Amino acid sequence: MQGYFLILAVLVLGGVIATVGDRIGMRVGKARLTLFNLRPRQTATVVSIMTGGVISASTLALMFGVSDQLRTGLFELETIQSDLAEARSDLKQAQQAKTDIEIELQLATQEQAKAEERLNQINQSLQVAVERQESTEAQLSQTQNQLGVVSRQAQQLRSEILRLQSERQALLEQQKTVRAQIAQRDLEIAQRDRDIAQRDRDIAQRDEAIAQRQARLDRLTEDVDRLTEESQDLRTGNVTLRRNQVLVNKLIRVTSFENATQLVEQLFREANRVALQRTLLGTTAVDEQIIRIKKSEVEQLINRISDGQEYVVRILSTANYVAGEPCVVEGQEPCIDVRLDAVVNRVIFQTGEIIATTPVEAAQLASQKLVERLNLLIASTQVKARRDGVVNVDAVQISDGQRETLFQFLQQVQAYGRYLDLQAIATQPILAMGPIRIELVAIKNGEVLFQTNSDPS
Repeated sequence: MQGYFLILAVLVLGGVIATVGDRIGMRVGKARLTLFNLRPRQTATVVSIMTGGVISASTLALMFGVSDQLRTGLFELETIQSDLAEARSDLKQAQQAKTDIEIELQLATQEQAKAEERLNQINQSLQVAVERQESTEAQLSQTQNQLGVVSRQAQQLRSEILRLQSERQALLEQQKTVRAQIAQRDLEIAQRDRDIAQRDRDIAQRDEAIAQRQARLDRLTEDVDRLTEESQDLRTGNVTLRRNQVLVNKLIRVTSFENATQLVEQLFREANRVALQRTLLGTTAVDEQIIRIKKSEVEQLINRISDGQEYVVRILSTANYVAGEPCVVEGQEPCIDVRLDAVVNRVIFQTGEIIATTPVEAAQLASQKLVERLNLLIASTQVKARRDGVVNVDAVQISDGQRETLFQFLQQVQAYGRYLDLQAIATQPILAMGPIRIELVAIKNGEVLFQTNSDPS
């Protein structure tokens, strides 16, 4: 509404000033007045020009006096347009940044979902591993208790044998001394003969005691070996399928869900066949489903191995089963419980990596002691490999696998005769599937003394 009044005021003011100017011009023309020594006609023209200027000036003054927006638009228009362009540019950048942030938020949400799924899988795998560890530790504790008792008895016998051998040696030395004295003392021959006879009887008794204790030690050694074998079973008798016994152990790689499903079905058929043969003592005529597992675990395995990586897949028994298991013989519902284990066949140890180390004291360089230290090194290697992720740790190949190579290495250790360290070093990359191939190295203060391979990696 203010604009309409402004326009009306400008029109009215312009009309009034024009009328006044015209009248002034007419009077100046009639009066033939002159300004600045100009002619009357030129004077009238100047008056008209001045009147027009007054009209324009008054119009602008009126507009500027009444409208702040007109003043701002006329004098600050370029600044306003520049600010407007800059504001539009900032708005566009803000909208683009908003779009980028929304995209990043969506990606982050997807990554979080994947991470939560992987965490769930890891938690499930960890729970299975903890259960396996608890079971293994219970079995190992029981076996170690039995082995500890037998080992203490064997150690006591060894101590007695050493003591008797020392006494026998002392008697032999005395015998030599007595016989030397006999040659010099003819007058004491009879007495010395009695002494020699007595010492001979003592030596014979010591020899007999040593033989008896050696026989007992041999029996205890056999007991140790027997207990070691029996420790792999939780009960004696006709157990043909043990807890955690591997029914199927395969190295696989699949690239699709369909191929994974077919391969898992094939593995289950093979595991079922092995379980039938063991529980029915080799019978192959029966063709029925006897193993069972949760469907969710099978689906989880299929989804896991469908990513194109190479996996070591195992199917294991979860309990002990005897030959002629009643539920199998009677054709009941599947009753052989199994579990699944799948790990990526990744590199666990690189070539030249030290897997295990054991010290050898000078007192342990006797053949039996040295063999015990070697067995301890191999057992430590297997434990370390199993803990780090190697599935098949039963077979350990040393160097070229020849007994002569190992025998020569042990002879070098014995000939050295002083304290040193034995190390087991990987001869090639060891994968989760295995096998474990190692070289034996003897070192002292970080310096290699000798090894099973003359040119190890």
